[in-house]
Amino acid sequence: MSASLNLPERSKIVKQHLDSAGVTTEIRVLPDSARTAAEAAAAIGCEIAAIANSLVFLADGAPVLVMTSGGHRADFTVLAENIGVASITMAPASVVREATGQAIGGVAPVGHPAPVRTFVDEALESYPEIWAAAGHPHTVMPLTFAQLCAVTGGTVIAVARG
Repeated sequence: MSASLNLPERSKIVKQHLDSAGVTTEIRVLPDSARTAAEAAAAIGCEIAAIANSLVFLADGAPVLVMTSGGHRADFTVLAENIGVASITMAPASVVREATGQAIGGVAPVGHPAPVRTFVDEALESYPEIWAAAGHPHTVMPLTFAQLCAVTGGTVIAVARG
């Protein structure tokens, strides 16, 4: 419990959401930023593909959260097809902050002011442990694919071809 006292405020909110959902995990504070999948993988010591990037897109103008594997880039055409929208673009930083309450580079799968429609990259299922940001660019947390899907209520989709 004392470890959570040293967490940034946004990470404390993430921890409260996880606790409420019955998900037990340890949020780790990293000495350096984990804003990119490569930075996070290097700091944690895991494969880049086991990093669950939290990307906010505008799908027909509405924000959606897509948890993608750091092992590939999301294909906008594939995303639009699998989400069922005509148009998909990256959300500007102001929309990311408004929708999630968190800054780009630290967006967690949970802990948002209101639920955000979420999609989870099927490629993450290949890893027994995946790592996601925990509300701040210096915090990360390990989750299983099942935990990620359960806590977000996310729909599993392909985000890239092949």
